Amino acid sequence: MAKTVLELKGVSQYFPGIKALDHVDFRLEEGQIHALIGENGAGKSTLVKILTGIYRPTAGEFLLDGKAVHFHGPTDSQHAGIAAIHQEAVMFPDLSITENIWMAHQARTKLGFLDHPAMRKKTQAILDQLGMKEDPKTLVRDLSVAGRHMVEIAKALSMEARVVIMDEPTSALSLREVEELFEIIHQLKAAGKTIIFISHKFEEVFGIADSYTVLRDGKFIGSGLLAETDTASLVKMMVGRSIDQLFPKEHIEKGATILEVKGLGKTGIFKDISFNLHKGEILGFFGLVGSGRSDIMNAIVGIAPPDEGEIQINGKVSHLHSIQDAIRHKIGYVPEDRQNQGAVIKMSIRENITLPQIDKIGRLGVIDRKKEQAMTGDFGKRFEIRAASYEQKVLSLSGGNQQKVVLAKWLATEPEILILDEPTKGIDIATKWAVYQYIFKMAKQGMAIILVSSELPEVLGMADRVMVMHEGRLAGGFDRGQADSETIMHAAIGRHADRSPS
Repeated sequence: MAKTVLELKGVSQYFPGIKALDHVDFRLEEGQIHALIGENGAGKSTLVKILTGIYRPTAGEFLLDGKAVHFHGPTDSQHAGIAAIHQEAVMFPDLSITENIWMAHQARTKLGFLDHPAMRKKTQAILDQLGMKEDPKTLVRDLSVAGRHMVEIAKALSMEARVVIMDEPTSALSLREVEELFEIIHQLKAAGKTIIFISHKFEEVFGIADSYTVLRDGKFIGSGLLAETDTASLVKMMVGRSIDQLFPKEHIEKGATILEVKGLGKTGIFKDISFNLHKGEILGFFGLVGSGRSDIMNAIVGIAPPDEGEIQINGKVSHLHSIQDAIRHKIGYVPEDRQNQGAVIKMSIRENITLPQIDKIGRLGVIDRKKEQAMTGDFGKRFEIRAASYEQKVLSLSGGNQQKVVLAKWLATEPEILILDEPTKGIDIATKWAVYQYIFKMAKQGMAIILVSSELPEVLGMADRVMVMHEGRLAGGFDRGQADSETIMHAAIGRHADRSPS
């Protein structure tokens, strides 16, 4: 029988008005990849914060190698051999890879000075192990999002951690990078490391993990071996019911053309982008990381205007130079990067939802609090935002609830065109289902929707047509009946020659 490395017994974590964890049991065996599964707000983040010493549990026991431990902060957790790689990596962009990796545990000479040569040498060895080509002196700001995640993994390896927690580690990675990450995880397992793997993507959970624990509403629901269960059973444990049809898509008759893009280009990023969008239509945009999908959307809404081409809205040429211009043209935009672009995370839920609507809920610079509260309550309930109150800062919410705030914020503007860039990124399967239903409901009411996603099932399940990007170009356009996984993926990797996607 495998050795139990870490165990929580009857652990509870209470906050004013919130029971984040309620008598939860959790057991981790040495050398296993253990999936921690649950909806947003189920208690996963709270459990991770207990393991990493950020929170001290209100009640219950925390055992490490069978002995009770009491962490007084993250440093205690690190010294005990526990390292976390978070979904939103917090790094120092103006420092090098080496400096970021060794920030909390610098190597020193016998005289107490920082041993820079030793740290660079060890960093190079770790980067080689991870297959990274970057120089240890490279500044983090010059890395891609995927590169930054790899630096976080390198940091965990530098600490010689016994337990590595990976929170949505693939959210910003391409398919190739996901495969490389899984190889690294298997290497860690072979070296005797224990992995806690947190993901909303069931294909990843079943593809990499050995065992699982399911939380729901802060309570322990069940655990076991993944070889002895299936997706339907896990979903039922997560949400308390079965979800028979994830994608509620039905046929909707398209209305008039509301958006037409002609020959759009931005030097060095994308070129010759042409397509149209109809009222009541869900237009999918698919492509691998770096294909230019998000750049095109940023150009359309005026965040980074194009160098060439034309955008027509309702038949009129429009020049958008800011997100305010987009709002005036009845365009809503939910960006992929929710923390830096989607929400003002240091402001409250209320302030975020009503921010684009200040002109509507105020007069002469004075906000009508009743209108503000009514709008917040309406959209907060629609998206089931879980918080102690709508005055809670967005920064303190789980990733999924942050995404719900961003969705609520833009849908409150009552757009005629809605651009959704990875709208279900980091969202659990039950919330995805609710978001899909809402997207379909809006399309049925005549809203024109662009759905940008790196998840093929999502695009195929929801879109009426699919535009496929490859290296800054449109590689193909497919009607719903023509689109299948193989055809779309071939186009995405440049093996399809269709250049008439509009």
